[in-house]
Amino acid sequence: MGSGPWRDEDFRTYSTSVGRTVDHRGAVVGDFDVQEVYRARRLDPALNPKNVIRECCDCEEHPNVTPVILALDVTGSMGDAAIEVAKKLGVVMGKLYKEIPDVQFMTMGIGDMAYDQAPLQVSQFESDIRIAEQLDKIWFEHGGGGNSYESYSLAWYFALKHTKIDAIDKRGKKPIIITMGDEPLNPYIPLTGRRASVKDVLGDNLQDDIETKDLYEEVQKKFECFHIYVDHDAWFDWEEVRNSFEEIMGGQRVLRAKVDEIEDTIVDIVKAYANKEVGFVENIIGVNRNENGEITW
Repeated sequence: MGSGPWRDEDFRTYSTSVGRTVDHRGAVVGDFDVQEVYRARRLDPALNPKNVIRECCDCEEHPNVTPVILALDVTGSMGDAAIEVAKKLGVVMGKLYKEIPDVQFMTMGIGDMAYDQAPLQVSQFESDIRIAEQLDKIWFEHGGGGNSYESYSLAWYFALKHTKIDAIDKRGKKPIIITMGDEPLNPYIPLTGRRASVKDVLGDNLQDDIETKDLYEEVQKKFECFHIYVDHDAWFDWEEVRNSFEEIMGGQRVLRAKVDEIEDTIVDIVKAYANKEVGFVENIIGVNRNENGEITW
């Protein structure tokens, strides 16, 4: 996995094949319902995280891979944001590949471990049109529950326990994990939920719940983690969400963006990391934030 280059023409051809039109920037145009974009009605076997290891390997074609994990909240309130990610994927990839030819993406769907059938969905690491093909396979379960958070830290756990990444093992380079959603950070991953257990979802035999604070202490040793709070007039406000993430991650790693700003925010984080690895967290290139943590362009 991870071979091949991203080509704008491949994205246009693929988009046409699934009934979408792409403009001159590489963005899909038109209005879509979330079920028109994410057509899966169950967990696709290709995205099943149970008992798998996802590999991100250097190769002759991509000798210095920059791995990026994009983990998107696919619970009910995030429909517009999920559509935006799919529509702007071509723009994101086009911008990044001009400067970072060896970037590879894994996409994840994040739900609620306490309530959902498929609280975690994971693609392979890819560098070509398969990024778009696998994103389209995500099941938008419309789940979540009444616990006032989603299981964003599942992205951290999977990355830490279920990946093999040359950037870490061979070059000591931390991959990037970007979670995106509109609810507070989950304080723990429950060992057993209403519909599934950690063993059911991931195949892991654990003895207890996974505390988010303890998990972050481990994952940050190998990964650079960020969260994009998607501000779209959801039930939870910015202050509540920011406080939940800042308590664990620190304020510089929590960004606020409107739905139509997600594209630029992803690009800014990845470009800043690739161009200025030392101290890049404190000075994300292109992102200006006011005293409330809001992005201003």
